[in-house]
Formats: sequence, C-alpha cells, structure tokens
Amino acid sequence: MKPGFQSDIHSELIDGLDIDHLGRAMRAQIEELYPICRSITGNGVRETLRHVGAVVPIDVLEVASGTPVLDWTVPPEWNVRDAYIEDASGNRVVDFRASNLHVVSYSVPVHARLSRQELDEHLYSLPDRPSLIPYRTSYYNEAWGFCLSDDTRRSMADGEYEVSIDSTLEPGYLTYGECILPGDTTDEVLISTHVCHPSLANDNLTGIAIASRLAEILSRQRHRFTYRFLFIPGTIGSITWLARNEEGLGRIKHGLVLSGLGDSGSFTYKRSRRHTAEIDLAAEHVLRIQSEANAIKDFEPYGYDERQYCSPGFNLPVGNLSRTPFDQYPEYHTSGDNLDFVKTESLVESLRTCLGIFAVLENNYVYVNLSPRGEPQLGKRGLYESIGGRSDTQALQMAMLWVLNLSDGDHSLLQIAQQAQMPFAQIQIAADALADKGLLDVAPAAAPRP
Repeated sequence: MKPGFQSDIHSELIDGLDIDHLGRAMRAQIEELYPICRSITGNGVRETLRHVGAVVPIDVLEVASGTPVLDWTVPPEWNVRDAYIEDASGNRVVDFRASNLHVVSYSVPVHARLSRQELDEHLYSLPDRPSLIPYRTSYYNEAWGFCLSDDTRRSMADGEYEVSIDSTLEPGYLTYGECILPGDTTDEVLISTHVCHPSLANDNLTGIAIASRLAEILSRQRHRFTYRFLFIPGTIGSITWLARNEEGLGRIKHGLVLSGLGDSGSFTYKRSRRHTAEIDLAAEHVLRIQSEANAIKDFEPYGYDERQYCSPGFNLPVGNLSRTPFDQYPEYHTSGDNLDFVKTESLVESLRTCLGIFAVLENNYVYVNLSPRGEPQLGKRGLYESIGGRSDTQALQMAMLWVLNLSDGDHSLLQIAQQAQMPFAQIQIAADALADKGLLDVAPAAAPRP
C-alpha cells in the first residue's frame, strides 16, 4: 500500500472540520496580528511568531546582525516605540499610535523642530489615492520619514512642526520561524510566507494565517512528504535561510510561496523558474479545474521570495500562489489593505486550494498496468458496482479506462489527468479502485513525476 493521503484526503481534511470555525479562526488570527508593527527584524516579528506558535509548534531561530549570508549581511535590528508629527498647537497631525504605517520602516531616531518646507522632504503620500497612507521602507539606507494620506499632507499649514521617531537601530538579530512536519520520506514540500510587514492584512497576514492552518491540519495527517513551513522576513529572511541550509536543499521537491490570499479576486499562480516542475503542473491543474478565471503566469525574477528560491544557483521548484497579483489592486501597500479588505470566504477557499495542490503532489504516482494485453474485464471484478450510484459514475468509468491505458510505467497520474482532461481526483479514485482489484501496482522505484 502506498503511503500518503487517501484518495479523498482533500475533502476529508476540510469536510471533517467546521468550516465556519476554520474561517473564524483564520480571521481571528489576522485580527490579532494586524496591530503589530513588523519589519524585517525586531520585536514585532518575535511577537508575530509567538502568535503562530499558539497555532502550531515552531522553532524560532535568530541570526546575529553582521552575519554574512550569501552576498548580503544581516542588518541591525530595528524597533520603534512611538512617533509623531505635532503642530504648533500641540496636535498630533501624524500619530504612530493611530497607524504603524505612518513611520517609514527602519527610520533612524529623530527629535527635531522643522519648518513645513523642511519637513516635506521626509513625507510620503499618494496624490492619486489621497485618502490612503502608503507603506514605505528604508532598510539599507539610514534615513527617516513619515507616511500620511495626501489629504492630511495638503491640510498641513506653513509653520513649525515637532517631529519625533522613538526608534532604535542597533546590533541585534534577524528572527524567523520554522515548522517541520516529518513524512514517510525525507523529500520535502517547502511552504514559505513573509512576516515583515506592519498593518497590511492581505499582503502579509493572509499568508501567515493560511500557512499556520495548513501546518495545523497536516500535523494531524499521515503524509508521504516532509512539510517545511517558513515564517520569514521577505528577501533577507529567505536569503538567510538559504545560506544556512544549503546542504539540505536537494530534499526540496516542491515549494509554494503564499501571499495575498484573502482578497476577493481569482487565483494567480506564478510558475517556478523551471517552468514545468511538478509543483507548476499540479498548481495549474488544480486552478484550471477550479475556474477558467484563474491565471497562470510565467516566472519572472521579481516579486516575493520565490525569486530567491529560484535564483540560478539554487533553482528550486518553488512557485507563488496568490489571488489578485500584488501590483494589480490599488490597496496594495497602503492603509486600504485593512481588515475589511480580507474576506473570510476567500481565506477558506485559499486553504482548500492549497490542500488540493498538496493532494495532487502526494498522490501523483506512476503505475504499471498488470493486465496490459487487451482491456481487462472490469465488470467481473465488481469495479462498476464499486463506483455505482455516484453522480460521476460515468466519468469514473472513463477514468479507469484512461488509467489502464496509460499506466505503462512512464505516465504519472497527473499526466493521465491532463491528457484525459479530467480532474486529478477522479483519476486517483480510479487508480485506487484498480489497484485494490490487483490490476495496477506502483512502478518499481517510481518517483512522482510531472
């Protein structure tokens, strides 16, 4: 008997749970994490990982500032306690306590009185979206600044303003979390999400919530692959992890970067650099079966941490799953990416989709037809009766014929599903039924392949 998910593990994982409870749990986690001021280092990341650790056990690792990691160096640690711009009457025109987006991430400490003209050099707003506060960073350039709505910026009269950023930028650590769920083999599925943004609900927190629930669900199941979940700061976090784990990268057979999975748009999958890795074909199959509105994009060396995993020196089979692409919704990297922008039903659908992709990977075996000379008689083996009464009986009968014909030791179930233009789940159910009757066996030394 092959190890791994059962044929209907995708539905079992979800249907065995209270969907409303699952959605509420992810929503609640996002609401808890939303107020935290995160950056690529600092106490906000640590607090975020403590919340994740309440859902699924994780190892929290820290790498000292100044540590060389590939062509980079771990930066100083940044923390901020308070920040404001105050007018001559003592009113806080801009207040970090109202929104942590107001401070340019990694701003050096400052306390000064400036004219309106002098202050303007340190202000960032969006004239085309005047009510929204932008998100800006200055990770590797010592500077300071404030982000504010353009409406507020235009309302600031001439005169003197008191500015204060109570921050520290000093030697410390880069912090990330890792959860490893051992499987029947040491071959790994890598799931990575970033934890470095402040109050941005869709861009940052949906990936964290979905990865947390995936890890929680998978921790209760037997699975063929080992699953490695990374909760890391963007770019410098994945570079640091890669630098510290080069010797084990050969175990990574599939990977997904999760981002932007809570909006109401259709899904978008960005292929790995390999273009036709098994994860690429599995994700494309699931999304195509799900809806024609879902999009498949070719790899490009820009975006989230998939570009680090897919850099030519590593070339790992890691794609990116999101809903609306990051550069295609006006709320991206602004205060508009708030709790109202994230839909609970989208979170649940995204979780289902990830589990569907994993189910394909887990069950994509290569089989050999043990009765290949002519079509074996299925009726006398009770195979028609075994699937009778289902709404998809006719489709499953056709699936059995496809599986028998293409199970020559050279076609995986995913390849059969693609050629038959049928859902993978139907092909897998057919294969399980045929194997149970002694008509199929897993090919000798067969590894799943696209």
